[in-house]
Amino acid sequence: QVQLVESGGGLVQPGGSLRLSCTASGRSFSRSDMGWFRQAPGKEREFVAAISWRGDTTDYTDSVKGRFTISRDNAKNTIYLQMSSLKPEDTAVYYCNAEGPDVGYWGQGTQVTVSS
Repeated sequence: QVQLVESGGGLVQPGGSLRLSCTASGRSFSRSDMGWFRQAPGKEREFVAAISWRGDTTDYTDSVKGRFTISRDNAKNTIYLQMSSLKPEDTAVYYCNAEGPDVGYWGQGTQVTVSS
């Protein structure tokens, strides 16, 4: 059974940092593009960041460019999202995705709350 499990969420003050992790089990995703999405209360799920299977290509939504960094460790079947200079508008449930949002796999999500 394929599973994606996110961790690292929590409550942080504005300007703070968090690192999210997503570890896959059940099969290897070392040859799969992967990414992060988020869903804020009352809003639709939105794309945050993506990384190619080699890790040599990344993409970010404009609102997080320069503040978030996506990376991966294929040996650990894990991707990461380093989030810095966090803002209240970054508050959301963050989801890991493998192989695309339409037909791929999803984690259960991890809550990130940015508040003073």
